[in-house]
Amino acid sequence: MNEYDDIINMPHHVSSRHPQMSIMNRAAQFAPFAALTGHAAAIEETARLTDEQHELADEDSEALNQKLAYLRENLHEHPLITITYFEEDGRKIGGAYKTIEGQLQNIDDYNMSIVLKNGETVFLKSIFDIQY
Repeated sequence: MNEYDDIINMPHHVSSRHPQMSIMNRAAQFAPFAALTGHAAAIEETARLTDEQHELADEDSEALNQKLAYLRENLHEHPLITITYFEEDGRKIGGAYKTIEGQLQNIDDYNMSIVLKNGETVFLKSIFDIQY
């Protein structure tokens, strides 16, 4: 005689109060447990590369100043410009060079920035190049 002989051939109980669990929910009970929640994201963030902001050479800085002077003189025409600038990363040292295009709205001397008609603002200190 075995230990479970008295119950081995009994019919499976089906609750009249509780609905039967779906196979999907049953399987979810046995899914692997992630003990280190966020660990994979932290490794991915550490592996994400950023660029360093390059300092402009004197002649490049002078050329950029001449372009800004031209844009100040022609501000009333709202020229279409393309700005390459450095955007700092909010989570780690470094950042990325980005390029935007738009019509010039204003050069804000108080905030040291260029404002485009679409509302985007780029700080002068982060500008690498301007094309018009």
